[in-house]
Amino acid sequence: MAFGGFDKERSAAPMADINMTPLIDVMLVLLVIFIITAPLFTHAIRLDLPKVAAGPAPETPKTITLSIDDAGRLYWDGRPITLDAVRADLARAGKAGEPPELHLRASQATRYEVIAQVMGAAQQAGIARIGFVTDPPGASVARGAAAAPASPLQPGAR
Repeated sequence: MAFGGFDKERSAAPMADINMTPLIDVMLVLLVIFIITAPLFTHAIRLDLPKVAAGPAPETPKTITLSIDDAGRLYWDGRPITLDAVRADLARAGKAGEPPELHLRASQATRYEVIAQVMGAAQQAGIARIGFVTDPPGASVARGAAAAPASPLQPGAR
């Protein structure tokens, strides 16, 4: 860093300019280092990996879709079913190797009593994964006001 010149007649105030030469030298050295080392990072190493017979990938659990309409009627994967038959089918599904997931679709006007009975039957059968299927906000606007009401058998039904 320069603090002045050799001229004694001028004031001895320090220079306010930054000397860029050392900065440029360092940057050029770094650039050269990166240019030389960059090809070394892309060099692939050939490996002969061992061959092992892998088992099948774990399957995702089966899903049961249970729909409940305004009147409290139940639909098992789109088929009409009674509450007693739902209890028997859930018990049978719960005894399987891995219990399935239960996706519960209920209309807004469905009595909570019916939903609670279905959830209780699922819990007694050993099915712990229960999901409530809902429509995204604005879904009724997307269907249109003149559209016919959706039945519980359709995927978009409430």
